[in-house]
Amino acid sequence: MLYQARDAQLSALGPARLAAEALQHLLTHPLLPPSYTLAGRAAAAACELFERVTRHYAKPEFGLDHTVVAGQRRAVREVTVAVRPFCRLIRFERDLPDPGADPRVLVVAPMSGHHATLLRGTVEALLPDHDVYITDWTDARSVPLTLGSFDLDDYIDYVMAFLRLLGPEVHVLAICQPSPPVLAAVALMAAAGDPAQPRSMTLMGGPIDTRISPTAVNKFATSRPLSWFENTVIHQVPFYYPGYPRRVYPGFLQLSGFMSMNLDRHVGAHLELFRHLVRGDGEGAAAHRRFYDEYLSVMDLTAEFYLQTIRTVFQEHALPRGRMMHRGVRVEPAAIRKTALMTVEGERDDISGVGQTRAAHDLTPGIPDERRAHWLQPGVGHFGIFNGRRWREEIRPRVSAFIRANA
Repeated sequence: MLYQARDAQLSALGPARLAAEALQHLLTHPLLPPSYTLAGRAAAAACELFERVTRHYAKPEFGLDHTVVAGQRRAVREVTVAVRPFCRLIRFERDLPDPGADPRVLVVAPMSGHHATLLRGTVEALLPDHDVYITDWTDARSVPLTLGSFDLDDYIDYVMAFLRLLGPEVHVLAICQPSPPVLAAVALMAAAGDPAQPRSMTLMGGPIDTRISPTAVNKFATSRPLSWFENTVIHQVPFYYPGYPRRVYPGFLQLSGFMSMNLDRHVGAHLELFRHLVRGDGEGAAAHRRFYDEYLSVMDLTAEFYLQTIRTVFQEHALPRGRMMHRGVRVEPAAIRKTALMTVEGERDDISGVGQTRAAHDLTPGIPDERRAHWLQPGVGHFGIFNGRRWREEIRPRVSAFIRANA
């Protein structure tokens, strides 16, 4: 009933939210005197804050309509390459004479609550030098139950299917949650001698071995039995969504967990938005809106995927212990020989601790030393690994150079 109660609360607040939005527009109208007074601006700011914290945030758009290649502005369009019940494979096709001449990169987005659009900055920085594809995972509440289930094994199957679709020249880049299943997928393909094995694999801030430098997230996952997660955070999709009656880990619960880890920071950010609005700092307010419009937009995960991930990755540590299975077949990272490996970590990552991603190198002794690399980025947390200035200026150039060196 928690899911329905939360939706009912947002619906009940609808009239008040609309009233606050109307009052905010009235108080900021340039032809009305209150818009020029401190009291008027403060009231308008309070109305906007109320409207934002009571809003349902829909999935954002990528909005990447252009890039700059060799100093020239080039149009970009999203092309759906493949569609599966729980994912679309999107290509960001650039308006170039030969858009596929650059290294082909499959970006595997995390299925951990946020939409793939959270990686907008990641894709934007890759576009000038790469032919970029991304996994756009579908909100589980939007997938009818008749289309089947989706668990960690299915996730690995999707990754292998997309790698085969894009061919042996592809490079794969996994950010955070996908690191273990992507490593597993490449290992399974290597063991089977699959000709579509990727040229390179880049794992960024991923929980390969969470026994190393365990974070609060890792400790929480091991502090309770799997039955607690199933009985506490798994709920049924309400009847008014296409996915009824699928069992899911709701996005709003995931968001509560994310925000509780840094509650002071988020409260401070909203207080700062209030100050921006009162001072008339449009640029600062716009930056806040851009970030939180994305951050507060979340999706549901299927119960089977979430619970299998908790058990396999965080509780049993099955991959680093050599015990991970995929449809009855043991996952053996040591079988990887043809795929180059790069790992990236953030010095201040409070989700995947330092050393957890680098552990992938210990699991893949078959990769020659000249075809592996590791980078620890000083001074950045989890999101700074794949978004922001440090990503654009320091991390992305290293990742791109590694990809080209192994193309």
